[in-house]
Amino acid sequence: MSTQHIETIVIGAGQAGLSTGYHLKRLGRSFVILDGAARVGDQWRQQWDTLRLYSPAGYDGLPGLPFPAARWSFPGKDEVAAYVEQYAAHHELPVRLGVRVEALDGRPDGGYAVRTSAGEWTCDNVVVATGTFGRTPAIPDFAAELDPRIVQLHSSEYRRPGQLPEGRVLVVGASHSGTDIAYDVAQTHPTTLCGRDCGEIPVDFDSWIGHRVFPLIVFAWRHVLTRRTPMGRKEMGHVRKHGGPMIRVKRKHLAERGVERLTDRATGVVEGRQVVGDDALDVATVVWATGFKQQFGWIHLPVIGEDGWPVEYRGVVDAAPGLYFCGLSFQYAFSSMVFPGVGRDAAYVAEHLDHRMRTASPRRADRSTPSVRSGS
Repeated sequence: MSTQHIETIVIGAGQAGLSTGYHLKRLGRSFVILDGAARVGDQWRQQWDTLRLYSPAGYDGLPGLPFPAARWSFPGKDEVAAYVEQYAAHHELPVRLGVRVEALDGRPDGGYAVRTSAGEWTCDNVVVATGTFGRTPAIPDFAAELDPRIVQLHSSEYRRPGQLPEGRVLVVGASHSGTDIAYDVAQTHPTTLCGRDCGEIPVDFDSWIGHRVFPLIVFAWRHVLTRRTPMGRKEMGHVRKHGGPMIRVKRKHLAERGVERLTDRATGVVEGRQVVGDDALDVATVVWATGFKQQFGWIHLPVIGEDGWPVEYRGVVDAAPGLYFCGLSFQYAFSSMVFPGVGRDAAYVAEHLDHRMRTASPRRADRSTPSVRSGS
């Protein structure tokens, strides 16, 4: 299979990759978006049934297309999937689906080689937009020691309470996903939630007070909690290591549904039972809401720090000119990991890339080819 060349490859057709594509197209750049999924939006379709965005629809539009829902409604996961699919079609973005990226290497001429399941590409720039926390479940090794009669699943596999057997459910991990799942499961199962308290946003966004306060919260997310402020840098370390605070489900909601809340961590297994703090618990199911591992081993470049995160600022990797990231947690601000912030990050990356190419040597600038279009 012959090697294809294009100026820029965007890896990932989620909201970050599509927003980057929108801005690259607006700037007249040549690019293609590669994604291993069968449909745009599949990463949303595969979430649990009751998942809704934490921000209202009026704040959820990506650049160039408002979200098609009432301003103060909170879109569900299938609405989000339909929207991002519509977004790609509306802007006629060059998305190639079913193409899994397997390796990214540097080239002697300063460009990049991208090996995929459908052949190899070369390019001058790469934007890695594969998601905030990666897609490899982070499950502790001691999980293998649990009694085999205990059902175990990661939060990415959880869909609804009906898929769980009768008996107590232990949800491990108390960030916003863990608290949401514990609240959902507690409708039909006795439920225990364990893990450190990550804090909560006390305002109920569905209330009239939430409608008044939310613009201020978004302002703080976008302009106060940034990598330029001491408060933002402190929050960045907390969010990247432990996850974000409770947003929709609060402590009071968990209490109202009878969720047993343990702030100790799950630390090991004794006689097949999960140990939390000093106690071994009798449970029928464990849901691991323990996040995902950053897996950048396919990037064969020295750009990943000791903490497993790319060494970048606002998505720009100084050590590898032409390599960018988009969609990272705290790429610039707390808002980077939610819809109200991803468009700004994508615009910054695209404009930096555009400036790089406009000031590049004539030989490099002349190597770009027309945008590759797909039938998607």
